[in-house]
Parts: sequence; structure tokens; C-alpha cells
Amino acid sequence: MIKDRLNSFKYAFKGIADLFINTPNARIHLAFAIAVVICGFVFDISVMEWCICILSIGVVLAAEAFNSSIEYLTDLVSPDYHELAGKTKDVAAGGVLLTALSAAIVGTIVFLPKGWEWISAYFSLN
Repeated sequence: MIKDRLNSFKYAFKGIADLFINTPNARIHLAFAIAVVICGFVFDISVMEWCICILSIGVVLAAEAFNSSIEYLTDLVSPDYHELAGKTKDVAAGGVLLTALSAAIVGTIVFLPKGWEWISAYFSLN
């Protein structure tokens, strides 16, 4: 039983590796996630802001993983073009876009005031 549980983690990490190796958009999301983490340290965001940012990052990356898995499965069952297969992929991609836009709004709410404060202090605009 323990070996089965450990194997499930192995397969999950294999899936995460596949996501970042084979999905360019996942790498873009990862780059933004790293930028958010760096900005979080630079701007010394609060614990609540960290929680919201980390949750947003996780949701976007998970949505990208679900989208990729749907695309893989769709390609398996419908290797030739089919209108419903295309709609399936489009809706899954739309889900990723919705989560990414939500995360961008969160980032704007968290970091814009801090960035403006930094710029104001740097250029003495106040």
C-alpha cells in the first residue's frame, strides 16, 4: 500500500515534468509565478497577500495541467478534426484564460499600490 502511494507521487511528478517540458504556455505561467514570488519578497507582502498570490498561482498552473490533459485525451480519441473536439479544446483553453485573468487582477490589486509607492518614493513624486 505504501509503495502504491509513493508510486502515485512519482506519476504525479512525472505529469508535472511533462507539463513544463511539453507545454509552452505552462512555462510562461511558471515564469510569471516566479516573478510574483520575487515581487512578493521585494515588496514584503503580507501573509494574506502571500496566501492569495500562492492560491492564484496554484489555480492557474492546475488549470493549465487540466487543459493539457484534456488536449492529450482529445487528440487520442479524435485524431482527425472534429468540431466537438475543437470546442472541447477551446473551452478548456478558455478556462485557463479565465484563471490567468483572475490571477492578473489579483496581482494588480496586490502589487500596483506597492509599486506606485516605490516609484513615488524613488522619484519623490509625493
